[in-house]
Amino acid sequence: MQNRYSTQVQQLLKAVLTSPALMKTATRQAIETYSAAQSDRIYAPIGEIPPPLQPYLEKVVRHAYKVSDEDIQGLSQAGYAEDMILEITISAALGAGMGRLERGLAALHEGGE
Repeated sequence: MQNRYSTQVQQLLKAVLTSPALMKTATRQAIETYSAAQSDRIYAPIGEIPPPLQPYLEKVVRHAYKVSDEDIQGLSQAGYAEDMILEITISAALGAGMGRLERGLAALHEGGE
């Protein structure tokens, strides 16, 4: 992606996906990629998404306003600590945003030709 914000976007991706955290870097990267692809309904896996996370990720990507206490409680019961759930949510939201940004920039590029 080349635009006037590409440096800041890369810094954001690096901070969220590779900084020290409870969730492994590879898992956060897989969540981000999975989430970016969900809005196009294309899944190009770079890692395995644990089955308990898939419905939650899809909800964060498509209907974030519908995330409820029950969703968080379900992840807690599946063994995810509160800080891990935050990292999962941030990675998913970042992926959803990146997918939309890339599609928007592509549409602008196509329209300018």
